[in-house]
Amino acid sequence: MLDAIIRFSIAQRWLIFFATIGMAAFGVYNYQRLPIDAVPDITNVQVQINTEAQGYSPIVVEQQITYPIELEMAGLPDLDYIRSLSRYGLSQVTVVFKEGTDIYFARDQVAQRLQQLGETMPAGIEPQMAPISTGLGEILIYTVEAESDAREEDGSGYSSMHLRVLQDWVIAPQLRQVPGVVEINTIGGYERQFHVTPDPSKLRAFDVSFEDIVTSLEANNANVGAGYIEQRGSQYLISVPGRVQSLNEIR
Repeated sequence: MLDAIIRFSIAQRWLIFFATIGMAAFGVYNYQRLPIDAVPDITNVQVQINTEAQGYSPIVVEQQITYPIELEMAGLPDLDYIRSLSRYGLSQVTVVFKEGTDIYFARDQVAQRLQQLGETMPAGIEPQMAPISTGLGEILIYTVEAESDAREEDGSGYSSMHLRVLQDWVIAPQLRQVPGVVEINTIGGYERQFHVTPDPSKLRAFDVSFEDIVTSLEANNANVGAGYIEQRGSQYLISVPGRVQSLNEIR
């Protein structure tokens, strides 16, 4: 049979030639339409827990944040293993579940355990679950740098704090509007902070306590949006943001 096929191919060589060209063209056409992924996604079922801890060293992050979270996540249903990463000001705990586990079931279990952490975390520290993403989700890492002759409006150079402000308030908000961008994580730089350092002698002179300062700062930094005031069954709308406690203040 093989000899017969060879003899037919030689005798009908032009037919075989054009048939081969047609099959090659058909293959190229279908190749362009196939949904081929350059890097197959082999990510396992995982939930990441990220915790920002400004000013914490890696050792303190590991002892006070990462380890308690790992201890709380131990024993979850369908848990495979847990891995973690402790950096300066950042803790990342990855909880990996067995194959076939529903991702939403896994996130629900992790969320319940996070609520149970409660007071075990240091003050001001709140672990957050990362959005649902694959291992290929973090595809771009960039740095924010300034030229040596770049100057601020006051003539000073760009410090690490100025670059962090640009990243947090200018670059990151615009990148979040790009379709397909799920999350932007910022590492490095110095977050701009305003510190109030009272002088105890002057506080005693003006009969002001530390509690008065804290109360004033909290009231001054409160952001109360517009709303309405109810009085005698009527609603008075407030069209601009402000802190209004009674109707007499706006009459």
